[in-house]
Amino acid sequence: MQGQFVDLMAAADYLGPAAVEVDRYQTEIFDIVRRRGVFGQRIKQVPATGHPSRFFEETAIAAPTAAQAFVDPRNMAPVGLSPTRVELSVPLKALVSQINYNLFDLEVTAQQSQFAYLQAKDLADAVDGLMRTHDVALWSGSDTSLSAPTTPQYFGVVGQIEAGGNTVTITKGNSIVNGLKTTIATMVSNSSYQVRPTAIYANPMLLDLIDQEMKTEFNVVLNTVEITGGVRVKALTTQAGELPLIPEWALGYTGVLGSGSAVLPAYVVTEDLIEYHWLTDPNPRVFKLGLPNSLSQQQVVVKFGAPVVKGANFAHYEVKVQN
Repeated sequence: MQGQFVDLMAAADYLGPAAVEVDRYQTEIFDIVRRRGVFGQRIKQVPATGHPSRFFEETAIAAPTAAQAFVDPRNMAPVGLSPTRVELSVPLKALVSQINYNLFDLEVTAQQSQFAYLQAKDLADAVDGLMRTHDVALWSGSDTSLSAPTTPQYFGVVGQIEAGGNTVTITKGNSIVNGLKTTIATMVSNSSYQVRPTAIYANPMLLDLIDQEMKTEFNVVLNTVEITGGVRVKALTTQAGELPLIPEWALGYTGVLGSGSAVLPAYVVTEDLIEYHWLTDPNPRVFKLGLPNSLSQQQVVVKFGAPVVKGANFAHYEVKVQN
């Protein structure tokens, strides 16, 4: 037990015979505010090669045609061939956030000793807040080009997949499950590229429609798989194996469900081919600035990097479901 002085006149809620009621609070602040998404924690994190971060993509191997490969064994005349490679790049982007601590408020809070952990919590929340913005922008950043940036934001994964041209629409009344399975079968049957999608990301409302369809049409309850420690999701059996159906709150939808105007997107992705190129550190860094004349502490959170979708035109697909 530790005694302390309390200003009863300033803090009392009620004064009466044998009763002095003063404010008391739980020491923990109730907090289940949405923070990080799943997608940003599952894609590959790789160091950037510079600004922009550059890499090569092989689009074709040196494969002769049947007419070139099969020749007279006594009169061989091979044709010289070369693999096809293209140079690509991704420009790095900067994310920043700042939180200021007033010296007076810090010292009052410290002397009260009730919420002594708040400074650390608020700084951790500032980092989480930046990463929340990062996770949303991974999908829907407003830039439109990797080679010629148009905005300070990321060129989001959705935009890169759409730029690759792989979009299919499932109209209202048609089977969502069959549409997804056919799309994945199309990807796996690609004769030019060895495609093996690893996950399906969608808004939870679309995944609920899939659950309802499986129960109503086939009387089937989907299996579950673990995608990260302690987190299990439903899985859909496809020609690429069982793919996890990962609910992603950062993926929105338009329209009113059931009206025919709603459009709910799902993204069939090959996660190994989606990279985040980071500079210096894959995690946000916190810098404490010097005290200005106001004696307030300024903490700045900084993160440099950008996502890139490799094989956007064959290894990933956007499936738009009308409902």
